Amino acid sequence: MVPFAGWEMPVQYAGVIAEHRAVRTDAGVFDVSHMGEIEVEGPSAQAFLQGVLSNDVAKLEPRDAQYTLLTTDGGGVVDDLIVYRLDEHRYLLIVNASNRDSDLAWLKEREIRGSDVRDVSDEYGLLAVQGPRSLERLGLPKGKSFTWSMGEVGGVEVMVNRTGYTGEEGVELACMEDDAPRLWQAVVARGVTPCGLGARDTLRLEVCYPLHGNDIGPQWDAISSGLGWVCALGTDFTGAERLREIKERGPERKLIAFRMSDKAIPRNGMPIDGGGEVTSGSMSPMLGVGIGLGYVRAADATPGTEVVVDVRGNARRAEVVAKPIYKREE
Repeated sequence: MVPFAGWEMPVQYAGVIAEHRAVRTDAGVFDVSHMGEIEVEGPSAQAFLQGVLSNDVAKLEPRDAQYTLLTTDGGGVVDDLIVYRLDEHRYLLIVNASNRDSDLAWLKEREIRGSDVRDVSDEYGLLAVQGPRSLERLGLPKGKSFTWSMGEVGGVEVMVNRTGYTGEEGVELACMEDDAPRLWQAVVARGVTPCGLGARDTLRLEVCYPLHGNDIGPQWDAISSGLGWVCALGTDFTGAERLREIKERGPERKLIAFRMSDKAIPRNGMPIDGGGEVTSGSMSPMLGVGIGLGYVRAADATPGTEVVVDVRGNARRAEVVAKPIYKREE
């Protein structure tokens, strides 16, 4: 157990590698109740969110969800989050735990007439069940990604969110906070492996999902971070003008994925030749080699390019690869 964003969080149960492989081959469950939940409600809710979130909120129908960003005037990433449209005038934002307070303050400062922003985090429990057998074990039907519906697991009413952070099929189950222990027991009783923060990190790294505070943040613009695909540059959200400029001229540096050619494990903060830096790194449990994400000069960002990582004073070769690093064999 380790302290994280004001919570005591499990790093591992049986072990990171065993938990990682359970998610890739069967099903694992993560208690992610530390995530923040913010509701935005009112007749102006959509207009308000369209002005502060990078993606096109107007595309959402009730029961839809969307990956999006809170951005600065310079196009930096305040947070990455998922917005759910609950009904015509009500939205739920699930944000990173460590940014819960700062995101709330950011939104409250920009609130417009006819929109009400509320922190409802303490009302929710949230379990992520991920893996190729996750739906089978939960007794849930297949569903379209980035949608949600109401359902029931083990006698607990849940909001079934077709989202996740592992690259596998799965759901994130939101429930009333006092139902979370009972829901956890019901999920584990169905043969789902308990998983901690360690496996969550290696899983998301293999499929190149960025971690706020490591790979993305206010100091890096969304285009350089490879998140232009969630920026609706035809809308006027905060920072859109700056991001349009960066896209037109091309970013000076880019967030790349790489795989070590030499035997070494890259870690956050290690230098990459040419002024770059590793932002996330680990040993891949599925590939058995060191992998990572990092910023390099745009000229060095093409897959197949060799880069050199300074691993504790030793020059170690790596190759830029296309994202995701790990792909399931069909």
